[in-house]
Amino acid sequence: MASDVETGRITTNIPARLDRLPWSRWHWLVVVGLGTVWILDGLEVTIVGSLSDALKPEGTGLGLSNFDIGLAGAVYVAGACTGALFFGQLTDRFGRKRLFIITLAVYLVGTVLTAFSTTPLWYFVCRFITGTGIGGEYAAINSAIDELIPAKYRGRVDVAINGSFWLGAAAGALLTVPLLDPTVVAADIGWRLAFALGAVLGLGILIVRRNVPESPRWLFIHGREDEGNRVVEDIERRVSEEKGRELPDVDDSITIRQRKTIGIGQIARTVFTLYPKRTILCFSLFVGQAFLYNAFFFTFGDVLGSFEQLKVDPSQVGYYIAVFAASNFIGPLVLSPLFDTLGRVTMIASTYIISGALLAATGFMLGSLNGVTLTMMGAITFFFASAGASAAYLTASEVFPMETRALCIAFFYAIGTAAGGIAGPLLFGALIDHAVPTQDLSLINIGYLIGAALMIAGGIVELLLGVRAEQQTLENIAKPLTAESEPSHDPAAARTARPA
Repeated sequence: MASDVETGRITTNIPARLDRLPWSRWHWLVVVGLGTVWILDGLEVTIVGSLSDALKPEGTGLGLSNFDIGLAGAVYVAGACTGALFFGQLTDRFGRKRLFIITLAVYLVGTVLTAFSTTPLWYFVCRFITGTGIGGEYAAINSAIDELIPAKYRGRVDVAINGSFWLGAAAGALLTVPLLDPTVVAADIGWRLAFALGAVLGLGILIVRRNVPESPRWLFIHGREDEGNRVVEDIERRVSEEKGRELPDVDDSITIRQRKTIGIGQIARTVFTLYPKRTILCFSLFVGQAFLYNAFFFTFGDVLGSFEQLKVDPSQVGYYIAVFAASNFIGPLVLSPLFDTLGRVTMIASTYIISGALLAATGFMLGSLNGVTLTMMGAITFFFASAGASAAYLTASEVFPMETRALCIAFFYAIGTAAGGIAGPLLFGALIDHAVPTQDLSLINIGYLIGAALMIAGGIVELLLGVRAEQQTLENIAKPLTAESEPSHDPAAARTARPA
């Protein structure tokens, strides 16, 4: 295979130069251009949850049942898993930038087509396409962010950006309130506009994203060190001008055997042979958070609108979801600096275990809760769960070698989400269908307890197998597959990629 052919050998200090940069406006460009994808995902998921009642009528909606609402969530997640695996390997092979443009385009096509759905089948197919684009985004974006953000800030930035999912969730929830009001928008048009407006946001993100460069780390490993060096020099120039001072020199370097591509077989051997404990860790974290979120949140609007005990007008569900979403965003925002100071192991374990215990308590209290108190309990629980779930993506992104980064994110997202994210909505949809005729809300506790157990288990695994990656350069956390033990001193064997 081409991946087995060495194209060159270089000694480079590009990683050290990127990690020594102070925070600047350029880094904000990366955050806005790349991190906003989670806003899109939150918008999509929330719209589906908030519009569940609008999609049920035969005339103005699509004639979906409670089970169909859960199925739509599962189909979206299945698309996301497929997209993550398909685009993840392409991201490692063809570059971060090319793929985060393509995957956003796939999302735009899917969400626009959803707005024109006329049958349940069409709707399900469109949800799959939309999920495919979003799943591909997870792999491409997390890889690029972690490779561009300095080590000192990587934990807080990654956790906060992943938490921005809930900005989209809050926006989607509030957006559906007027769109579900028949005095404002016709019932057969409102839910379609909700999906179409997601495409407008996506187009805006695409414009900003075009200014984000390719990852210099990806470039130098794939034989394009001159281009990678030019990218870093441009970043350094911008940061130096902004700060009004020269940047300090760096001495750290790494020697790399360049390859155009890395075979998927070698990647698989790396993940399962070199890092089996990290593989178990990531799987545990992803399964727990995927079941918890996809089970609880995909059907939260349906639960609020289906049980008389909760006393929630279906047209007002968006307000409740907005409060829940706000807590989910505030949690990662407030707690994210602690992932760089107290450390990954302490914060991931505590957020998983605390949120699992709170969810279990909420399940046992279901018989005495109303819509307001259930939303309050959910907000408190997910204040912690949201930070932990965001850190799962951070973990998968930084604990494996650079050549495998995007595919590892995709793999654990897909496997974990398939195990927890597809089963969760289907289980909750079935539980709701069985509970609605008797209005026995306590039946939903089965799903809550499963989610709680998975989260607590993930926290325990983190305590046992967690990696202390705070403020360390990515190459120290996981040595690149193509790296040599010591830099080569043979000028005939190594070219040096350094600032001119």
